[in-house]
Amino acid sequence: MFYKTMSPFLFKLNGENAHKLSLTGLKILDALSVSPITHNPILSSEFAGLCFNSPVGLAPGYDKDAEVFREVLNFGFGFTEVGTLTPLAQDGNPKPRLFRLPADRAVINRMGFNNAGQASAVARLKKGLKRPLNGVLGINIGANKDSDDRINDYRLGVRNMAAFADYLTVNISSPNTPGLRDLQGKTALHNLLSAVTAERSNFLVKSEKQSLPIFLKVAPDLHADDIDDICAVVSDQKIDAIIVSNTTISRPTLHSKYKLEAGGLSGAPLQDLALQRLKDFRSASGGQIALIGVGGIATAQDAYTRIKAGASLVQLYSSMVYEGPFVGRNIANGLVKLLKHDGFESITEAIGIEA
Repeated sequence: MFYKTMSPFLFKLNGENAHKLSLTGLKILDALSVSPITHNPILSSEFAGLCFNSPVGLAPGYDKDAEVFREVLNFGFGFTEVGTLTPLAQDGNPKPRLFRLPADRAVINRMGFNNAGQASAVARLKKGLKRPLNGVLGINIGANKDSDDRINDYRLGVRNMAAFADYLTVNISSPNTPGLRDLQGKTALHNLLSAVTAERSNFLVKSEKQSLPIFLKVAPDLHADDIDDICAVVSDQKIDAIIVSNTTISRPTLHSKYKLEAGGLSGAPLQDLALQRLKDFRSASGGQIALIGVGGIATAQDAYTRIKAGASLVQLYSSMVYEGPFVGRNIANGLVKLLKHDGFESITEAIGIEA
């Protein structure tokens, strides 16, 4: 009700101002809440050695600088991923660079990894992690736009952020940093992940005697050979999961006035492409690589479809723009009903049943 009341006002603001205001609103709402949201045990699962109380997570981009990770988890997401964080602070691309497309239930952004840098995030993480979290915390790391050695930027990301993360995501799939997606090529990806895993060997999961999980986030704009190569390198380097997928540079039919803006498209129009890429990675890996589904997820049925296609977890962001801060809780509750209707006693039983 609160978000429905505020939504018309937020949509009168430009995208970035509305985003900043929503961060403030989330902090206020959390301060007024009695207790964090809990989830039905049917949604619990173990993934990459971590325990998730819900498979529904918030994708990076919303909490770029680790400002509201506690609040996000309290409002019903099973996990949240902050970032993308780069070693050094950077302004990102020129404004305007964030566009909401209400008629399409979509967003186009060309932010360019704008963030205050990893050192700034560390200060907030130290403060926020003094008490246990109501879920799993991921940190998404990237390279600075003007870096002379992007692989070293990712190595620094592991070094700087591993102590605060339950898992790290290597993001090489944003379309808004020139040349970044070139790191998805077989040789470049092998070199990158070799450096990342070598750096990762210095860290353990919190309270566990195992390596810190590393996930790889890929683009949906890939060819079959790209997918085969990525799966081969991921398997060779023992990366824990692939996140499928980031925003797309393709343009299906759109109706909003910002439909011609450059940048990555997310939201409902990405749904079919992201689902197909998930199926492609499931097939190419023979089901041997763990997958996280992202792109166009707005309802429990959307999430369920992705899980049945092979995703162990799902993430969303654009639907939060249109549905508000309780979308993670609402999807989780809907998943409980769908699982029980189909006779499942655990979310893990449904993973990949239609792959």
